[in-house]
Amino acid sequence: MRQELLSLPKGLAEEVSKNLVMVARLIDEDPEQAYAYSRIALRLASRVAAVREAAGFAAYATQKYSEALAEFRAAKRMTGSVELWPVMADCERGLGRPERALAMAGEPEVQKLDKAGQVEMRLVAAGARRDQGQLEAAIVTLQSPELASSSVQPWTARLRYAYADALLAAGREDEAREWFGKTLEADKDGATDASDRLAELDGVEFVDASVDLADVDAEGDLDVEDVIDDEDDDDEDDEDAAEIAAAERASDVAEYYDEDDEEYEPLEQSAADADVEDARQDSGRDKA
Repeated sequence: MRQELLSLPKGLAEEVSKNLVMVARLIDEDPEQAYAYSRIALRLASRVAAVREAAGFAAYATQKYSEALAEFRAAKRMTGSVELWPVMADCERGLGRPERALAMAGEPEVQKLDKAGQVEMRLVAAGARRDQGQLEAAIVTLQSPELASSSVQPWTARLRYAYADALLAAGREDEAREWFGKTLEADKDGATDASDRLAELDGVEFVDASVDLADVDAEGDLDVEDVIDDEDDDDEDDEDAAEIAAAERASDVAEYYDEDDEEYEPLEQSAADADVEDARQDSGRDKA
């Protein structure tokens, strides 16, 4: 990425870099805000592959799959790398086209992926099978040397979890319990909820301990009205954040597709963006 940014004028490179850093920092905890930063970087340097890739992941994190796919395709053409192939296939799933994802799983590009990429492609293909209601086929797809290996790799927990979840969906509860247990053994970072799934299978119920002590009165009873008021405040905060995000998106009238690819189509304007645009037009007419 650094080498790509060096091709830009110094001041521009610094500005793009700052926005990309914010994308990376926020993409997990606040994907909408990360998306807004990615759009700024994209306006500044759309011919930089790293920027297109970052914009793709930000769009993917906010479930804008058509836009994400367009950005990933652009990055792939710029670099010639196939490392984005699995996430591109998953975008096809997100767009309701599991058959395209499965077709991609059989393309020569898969053989060029490293081991992590091939495992990721296997996970996507299994998900596509499930999208089509083919549970047993999904289970078979996940059965692989990587699944059977006792060696723990970065992908091991996710692979075992997907297998356990598919087994459970197919009604094979005992096997699912075994594989959720194996997932837990490999999941040192808590990336999955395997422990919760095991507890559910064993009939263990968890009590919600998130009640604010401020909502408990002097006699130790829960003040329901205070809890409801707190929830209303949270809802208002969420609405404000959504309005801000919509306004930011509406300010950018760039097309979310690559004009060089005949398969790309412009995305339809979202309802939130349309509301903001209508409000702007009304304001302009009032001033006139």
